[in-house]
Amino acid sequence: MSLVCRVIPCLDVAGGRVVKGVNFENLRDMGDPVELAREYFAQGADEITFLDVTATVDERSTTYDVVRRTAEAVFIPLTVGGGVRTTEDVARLLAVGADKIGVNSAAIARPNLVDEIADRFGAQVLVLSLDVKRATTGPSDLIPSGFVVTTHGGRTETALDALGWARQAIERGAGELLVNSIDADGTREGFDLELVALMREISSVPVIASGGAGKAEDFGPAIAAGADAVLAASVFHSGQLTVGDVKAAMMAEGIAVREVAT
Repeated sequence: MSLVCRVIPCLDVAGGRVVKGVNFENLRDMGDPVELAREYFAQGADEITFLDVTATVDERSTTYDVVRRTAEAVFIPLTVGGGVRTTEDVARLLAVGADKIGVNSAAIARPNLVDEIADRFGAQVLVLSLDVKRATTGPSDLIPSGFVVTTHGGRTETALDALGWARQAIERGAGELLVNSIDADGTREGFDLELVALMREISSVPVIASGGAGKAEDFGPAIAAGADAVLAASVFHSGQLTVGDVKAAMMAEGIAVREVAT
């Protein structure tokens, strides 16, 4: 695990606006990504994650102009995902200010994409984004962990076991795992700690827990379960919590974080 745990606001973007729903459905407008990124940077965010949640579904590339303007607004690492299909897509995103690139659906469709990105840009650039849900039938021969990977913003269920796919991607060169629980996404009932713990057991790279944060006290348990970083969206976008609130709660539990300047 990392010595200092990171708090990462996530900007789920569709049509140039930040959106949020529940279980990846019923998306509603939450604001301008540039303005929100600037606010979270001021609050002490360690990184920003920018996910174009409809790029893959719409079969288009991530909106480069919005990425550029977001990158110009903050001076912390920016991870960008959505619609990344080739190493040229990665090169263009890095050129407009992204620091790390998230891949999901395209890597599942063509696993060699992970190797190609890692070989060309280095593992430190590549974040494997996993949208994971509990298999409706529970553990099986195909899904021994009981957790299945989905694609297209959680809309399409694959036949891939989440732990098996994560392990394969790490072997191919993924430098970080962004593990989002679709079951918990937007519910504000807390992170899926079982999923986080299972990913920690098999991962030799940092694990980011995502999906389900509802209060400041939800973040510490995700770190205790094995996450190196915690990611949230709606609790920040709604103003219910600030990054400082989360870090204060984590520090109260003895978790090392980068302190927020006052």
